[in-house]
Amino acid sequence: MYQKKLQPDIRCPLEYGLDVFGGKWKSRIICVLAAMETLRYGELRKEMSNITDAVLASTLKELIADEMVLRKSYDEIPPRVEYSLTEKGRSVVPILQSICHWAGVFYKEDTEHKMTQCQRCDYL
Repeated sequence: MYQKKLQPDIRCPLEYGLDVFGGKWKSRIICVLAAMETLRYGELRKEMSNITDAVLASTLKELIADEMVLRKSYDEIPPRVEYSLTEKGRSVVPILQSICHWAGVFYKEDTEHKMTQCQRCDYL
């Protein structure tokens, strides 16, 4: 597994927040899990559509390490693993909704580029 050479240099709460739920995939995973509550890996992969398995697995590991996502494995044959948001993960959903609303208002001003609404997003 890839390990960063330098430790993160987080100097303010905003940097911490953006590190935990920022980026291309983390916020999308959080939003999908918020809408669907509990999903197995394959179901989550299908909802995310254009994410690779390596990126999804890596991003889920980061979200689990940051205590945003709970991974629950069942001792069954075949093995079953489910993902859901923790309380900490659910607490960020209103923030993401606010960002989505803000972006929807101001991105609409750009008539040259059209932004398609996320299938799970009904906050605009």
